[in-house]
Amino acid sequence: MYLIRLVAAICVISIPVLAEAKPPLREVKEIDNELYYIAIANEISEYCPSISGRRLKAIGVMWDLRSKANKLGYSDKEIRAYVDSDSEKDRMRAKGESYLAQNGVSYENPKTFCTLGKKEIERNSAIGVYLRAN
Repeated sequence: MYLIRLVAAICVISIPVLAEAKPPLREVKEIDNELYYIAIANEISEYCPSISGRRLKAIGVMWDLRSKANKLGYSDKEIRAYVDSDSEKDRMRAKGESYLAQNGVSYENPKTFCTLGKKEIERNSAIGVYLRAN
């Protein structure tokens, strides 16, 4: 009987700890994916002179993402660590470069950025909403 009570007590004590466990922000798709879309749009706007980024929209979304992360229990310090992390930047860059290459984009040919950017704008895709043709 003592063993059963001990196990039950441990389970009850463990519940708050389990509830507080959060996945790394990179695994929170609604946040990570949106930052990825913004990063791709930014890259397109940097290399294509006929397309600009909708920076105010991106900034507003980033503030919303911060708020969402806070509501999920992430502190501003945790959010900053994720955003400033060199390994996360490298991961995002690799993911983005893979997407660009799959869509025929070459850094040696800036026009390819324009071609992809125009397609994203026309499709009103998750990336296209952060771009505008000049």
